[in-house]
Amino acid sequence: MSYPEIRPRRLRRSPAIRRLVEETRVAPAELVLPMFLKEGLTEPRPIASMPGVVQHSRESLRKAAAEAVHAGVGGIMLFGVPLRKDETGSGGTDPDGILNVGIRDVIAEVGDATVVMSDLCLDEFTSHGHCGLVAPDGTVDNDATLTAYAGMGVAQAEAGAHVVGPSGMMDGQVGVVRRALDAAGHADTGILAYAVKYASSFYGPFRDAVESSLQGDRRSYQQDPANLRESLREVRLDVAEGADMVMVKPALPYLDVLAAVRAEVEVPVAAYQISGEYAMVEAAAANGWIDRERAVLETLTSIRRAGAQIILTYWAVEAARMLRDRY
Repeated sequence: MSYPEIRPRRLRRSPAIRRLVEETRVAPAELVLPMFLKEGLTEPRPIASMPGVVQHSRESLRKAAAEAVHAGVGGIMLFGVPLRKDETGSGGTDPDGILNVGIRDVIAEVGDATVVMSDLCLDEFTSHGHCGLVAPDGTVDNDATLTAYAGMGVAQAEAGAHVVGPSGMMDGQVGVVRRALDAAGHADTGILAYAVKYASSFYGPFRDAVESSLQGDRRSYQQDPANLRESLREVRLDVAEGADMVMVKPALPYLDVLAAVRAEVEVPVAAYQISGEYAMVEAAAANGWIDRERAVLETLTSIRRAGAQIILTYWAVEAARMLRDRY
């Protein structure tokens, strides 16, 4: 009677064996929790399109940051949601703007116990919702925006951010921010460059979270989802300009891009599991179509397997606890 001489299933026969030979593992310290701070709130406000995620008050932000540290999460990425916006996004550079206030609050709460990161972009602060300054002809003015980014980066560093995250996809943004930080005495402040950021259809819930004012789209500065070689060029430019880490955003629809970026550079590579990815899993789980916990860990594992050393995910705290229990 014939039979298979080689039986790979031997290495799958029990949970203990599967754990022993597991090739890819996600660690809590590799997870970064994005958090939204809404000016004027006295208690957290749920975000309807992102079940389980809230706009924080200052008090709830501090508590949630401490909770994330206790769970072992490796970092926090802060976004500010101001009450007032203007054409130039002046709230982003204002030392008393909501994002800079939030940075100071979190640093006061957790110090160096986790990596405090801040989103460096104007879109939350501009009345038109674009990531840059708009010229009279309606186009986004790349070089004028760079000046604003330099001031924003210094303001965030002075508030205490360990890492700033230029995310607007302006040409030269990393180099300008690096020079501004160094000139202001913040040579130790790191830069996580949103080097590969696609003009994705999966950002919708995030725009609810930051109460985006955007009319139109961002295709003139975010990347075409069809392009890979362009992404590698962007990554090389950002590393040459001084990026300490680079990021791919979104994550799941671009795992091939993520793997190519990982092979291209030596700096740490991050991926952002964005709001639409989160919302799809939550919606399917709420309808009983998938096993939620397994789906969460499977998505994170796939992002890690593709090459991300750092994963921004709205499940960071919950996933950290799952992983701690699993191993």
